[in-house]
Amino acid sequence: MLIGKRIKDLRIANGISQQELGDKVGVTKVSICGYENGSRMPSLETFVMLADTFNTTTDYLLGREVSVTSEESNQYVGAISDQDIEFIQELKHYPMVYNKIIKDIKRSVNVINKKMR
Repeated sequence: MLIGKRIKDLRIANGISQQELGDKVGVTKVSICGYENGSRMPSLETFVMLADTFNTTTDYLLGREVSVTSEESNQYVGAISDQDIEFIQELKHYPMVYNKIIKDIKRSVNVINKKMR
């Protein structure tokens, strides 16, 4: 199960034990083990606490986003959704437009926003 894999990967990447993670979110080590191996599902409250603990989103834990890390520091900087990826892929079919937008992203977004008003 993807949720369990992501929880386990984030826990290991953050260098914390199942017991420590359980203590942070108010569940037992056994519960964390169950989440990671897919035999248990966290409650909604615990699920949100897990996302907050790892400074990520619930969508990332659900597999609806791809984590984005900084190349320089290798730290989590955000996530990109499947819709964002689809948008970028579609935009790349128009290389002239794509390259112009990438050259000055803030200006390009402002121009598009003004045109849509």
